[in-house]
Amino acid sequence: MNSFFSGTSVLSFLGCLALGLLYAWILYRNNKNLDKKLQYLLAVLRVLVVTAVAWLLFAPLIKTLNYTLDKPVIIIGQDNSLSVGQVKAPGFDEKQYEQNLKALQDKLSDKYEVKTYHFSDRVADGLDFKNQGKLTDAAAFFRKVQDEYTNRNVGAVILATDGIFNHGGSPLYSLNQINAPVYTVALGDSIPKRDALISNVNYNNIVYLDDDFTVEVQVQAFQSNGENTSLTIAQNGSKVQQQNIAISGNSFVKSIPLKLHAGKIGVQKYTVQLGTLPNEMTTRNNSQSFYVEVIDGRQKVLLAAAAPHPDLGVLKEAISLNKHYEAKLALADDLNATDPAKFDLIVLYQLPDMQNLSAGFLQKLKSAKKPLWYILGGQSNIVAFNQMQNQVNLALANGSVQEVYPDFASGFTTFNLSEADKKQFTTFDPLLAPFGRLTVNAGATPVFNQRIGKVATQQPLLFFTNENGSKAGYLMGEGLWRWKLSEAENEAPQSVLNDLISKTVQYLSVKDDKRRFKVFMAKAAYDENESIQFNATLYNDSYQAVNAPEVNLQVKNEAGKVFNYTFSKTETGYQLDAGTMPAGNYSYLANTELGGKKFTASGSFYVNALIAEYQQTTANHQLLNTMAKQSNGKLFMSENLLKIADEIAKNENIKTISYEDRRYDELINMKWLFGLILILLGTEWFLRKRNGEL
Repeated sequence: MNSFFSGTSVLSFLGCLALGLLYAWILYRNNKNLDKKLQYLLAVLRVLVVTAVAWLLFAPLIKTLNYTLDKPVIIIGQDNSLSVGQVKAPGFDEKQYEQNLKALQDKLSDKYEVKTYHFSDRVADGLDFKNQGKLTDAAAFFRKVQDEYTNRNVGAVILATDGIFNHGGSPLYSLNQINAPVYTVALGDSIPKRDALISNVNYNNIVYLDDDFTVEVQVQAFQSNGENTSLTIAQNGSKVQQQNIAISGNSFVKSIPLKLHAGKIGVQKYTVQLGTLPNEMTTRNNSQSFYVEVIDGRQKVLLAAAAPHPDLGVLKEAISLNKHYEAKLALADDLNATDPAKFDLIVLYQLPDMQNLSAGFLQKLKSAKKPLWYILGGQSNIVAFNQMQNQVNLALANGSVQEVYPDFASGFTTFNLSEADKKQFTTFDPLLAPFGRLTVNAGATPVFNQRIGKVATQQPLLFFTNENGSKAGYLMGEGLWRWKLSEAENEAPQSVLNDLISKTVQYLSVKDDKRRFKVFMAKAAYDENESIQFNATLYNDSYQAVNAPEVNLQVKNEAGKVFNYTFSKTETGYQLDAGTMPAGNYSYLANTELGGKKFTASGSFYVNALIAEYQQTTANHQLLNTMAKQSNGKLFMSENLLKIADEIAKNENIKTISYEDRRYDELINMKWLFGLILILLGTEWFLRKRNGEL
């Protein structure tokens, strides 16, 4: 540390000193009562006090300099992935390598600050030679170095790896941000070995029941020219397909599409197996399992009517165009044998009817509590219609009908209709609506209003209602077949009528989730290095979220082994981190109790095996050499590991940096000066008083 005065000139100090001398001379020049020696002492005290006080008026500054020495930081990163442990160069001595790396650390520690890390799918402190990492993410290692050592004197980075990076970005893009030479240590074997493997499988996680879906398998083979192998795929252990593969060339790549059929609901395990070649380097990469969830996504729609009508054909065609919807038509006597509870949406076409043929079916419909779409027409029993629901009332109906045109209602946002679609509906022929005075619940959402001739009214034509979570749709007219003919006459490129019917059915059939206890996961598929996360919500009778009771969870694997967990409570819900799990298919069951009632929630998920470390087994030493050259470093083979210390010592850019910390303080802020001035004044006063001076 070095401190000195700054900001006050020598002349100002001399002026203050002169003022002090003048003051002391005037005070003591004619004093005859004091001894000469004492007189000189008192004069000196007065000079010091006056000079100090006067100088403080100029607010002098003291500049303080501190020097801090920052030794270079040498960072060692050790690849701890499976590929490093599985594939070794001929003659590689693993134990000797570990000893040499630790010896290098000790040797560098004498002169530098050394930090060590190991990395694979994550980065952690210290060296680890277990080589169990499922992935290799060198970019994450460089990000950690950048985050933790910004504005530090990073001298060099030593990176020991095989150059196989299968996760994260390329580490080449991170080198410029480190601004330090990278000395790479080449591990693994860069000479290709005889190997056949499944390098990648592309598939959809979710497919629908009875759909065909394609799985694309990429097969690679090295040093296996002229060999033959087979590719098989099994579903839940049963073989479903097999193909023979002829390998041509020592670096063989082929993508094979496999068409599969989703014939069973639930999570299905598929295993792709590649036949083993003689003298293969490893067979760990010859098979890969994946999971596909097959769901019955088809919504069942019942078209209920008392008699045939052209509109029913229009409705069925439009609904069936969406492969996720299945439409069934039930007429007259078939209605009484139909169970409405088996359907997701029921279209009541002119029901209740004038002949009362649907009375038995409508009675069963009351307890089913299904979303309904009422379509009224000339054969509708208006009195019975008014009695079976409380959202719409059509009074003074006398059985006659009137022509009404669709007029799009402003502000409708339940689903999207383009401006071109809206314009096309205005060109359609009219529907036939029952004549009467229409009264609709104020909460209704109209899609179209009625236009009678050229008079636009506020009476809705097609609209939706929602009472206590129960959805219903209303079309106050028959004659959809007229709209179909209008489309054909206008030669419309796409059917806006089919689109309208499809969106209406989709909106009405989507179920609102009113369960009081819900357990959900962020996704259904996890990798085996990912933590499995659960969230849960519990509602009381007023449907308010509560978290007073405990929530327990049981997770069961394919072998039937059960793992028990308890959720942690959050502000208004529950959460659980179950950690990582081995690859496989799992089911879960959560349970809790509130107000004497027991609640359960169940589901399933699956964990994919990570085999990326086996899908590339040839070390990429060329990439390591590029990294070293780009950063002004150097590539070393593992047997020459200890020479890195000499290389770092020769690098003149790797040196200790001295940081100067400069600080200015006002002298008046130093409290001890006031104490010193008081002591000097007190001493002078005491000596004057003791010798009889005032």
